[in-house]
Amino acid sequence: MEMDTLRDMILEAASIVAFTGAGISAESGIPTYRGSDGIWNRYDPDKYANINYFYRDPRYYWSFFQEVRYPVLSSAKPNPAHLLLARMESRGRLTAVVTQNIDGLHQQAGSQKVLELHGSTRSFTCLGCGRRFDLDEVAALLEAGLPPPCRTCSGLIRPDTVMFGEALPGDVLAESRDLAGSCDLFLSIGSSLLVQPAASLPVLAKRAGAGLVIINRDPSRLDSLADLVIHDSASKVLAGALGE
Repeated sequence: MEMDTLRDMILEAASIVAFTGAGISAESGIPTYRGSDGIWNRYDPDKYANINYFYRDPRYYWSFFQEVRYPVLSSAKPNPAHLLLARMESRGRLTAVVTQNIDGLHQQAGSQKVLELHGSTRSFTCLGCGRRFDLDEVAALLEAGLPPPCRTCSGLIRPDTVMFGEALPGDVLAESRDLAGSCDLFLSIGSSLLVQPAASLPVLAKRAGAGLVIINRDPSRLDSLADLVIHDSASKVLAGALGE
């Protein structure tokens, strides 16, 4: 019944926006932040994800990156949920993906219109000269020491992510709000809907008259607001709803 309802909602919508969180990438082997096996139970986010601590001791972030983040990202591949969303876009059924994730898996899956609210951990910038680095380049630089030195000026390199203590990129947030406020169907996939201001987007979509679907293994804060709630894996739900 749930799959049939979701399938009908997708077929009837002229404009669909997908909003994704850590749960969609968990199926690709990327640990979630919260939960019993979340990263935050083993590593202190007030250190590795805090911009003030990063400036004070960048070695903590880069040690975490070298030991945890790079091995995971270098091997992670898009899972069926990522691929199905990309397929929906290519068929004209999906307007955009708005994501809280920083792993770049939507782009790897083939999605073209991806708004990264929290930036990307696959690109890096030297704060000294502005030189950009990709994931493998930074991993190679780590062989020279922690933190990795810029090849051009030996300056401090930082990830292109939004850390605690920083504002979300204004242009990305504004476009995400515009999309949420103008779509017919808003699919929240794999998000606990706890982090603001990102978690306000489903509310904005619902208030603007869009249908709201929440797909997440665990209950979310906004389940009571949704038109349809499915507590299951993103890949299973999307494959069932799309008949693939």
